[in-house]
Amino acid sequence: MSAGPDPHGEKPKPSFGNMGPEHWSRARRDSNAEALEYYRERSRAPGVREGGAERNHYCMQCDGVIPFDAEAEVCPHCGAALEGEVKRYFNWVEINEPPRSDTGTKVFMLGAAVLVCVSLAALVWWLSR
Repeated sequence: MSAGPDPHGEKPKPSFGNMGPEHWSRARRDSNAEALEYYRERSRAPGVREGGAERNHYCMQCDGVIPFDAEAEVCPHCGAALEGEVKRYFNWVEINEPPRSDTGTKVFMLGAAVLVCVSLAALVWWLSR
């Protein structure tokens, strides 16, 4: 695998072996500074240093590690209330419970629309007699 053609038309240099300044990992060193800073900051969160299992989730307030099987209602690190249906994992947020159905509202609106249509039809019939 090579690092690509040199912009000066020279032969591509290999991207393995000793890492010189043209190596892809050094050439892109400063391109991800924001992400690297985020992960450095993230590694200082409560409980991260102790490690954890693959399904641990994180507090939405302090980013502290909360064991997956913990039945806690508050964060053990900052005391923030934990919402049971929403869990923030390493790189996604999972909502375990689907939102409540709005079928009742839809049925009500349909009934109201039918009632209005029937009332208007009756009014038009009564006025046309």
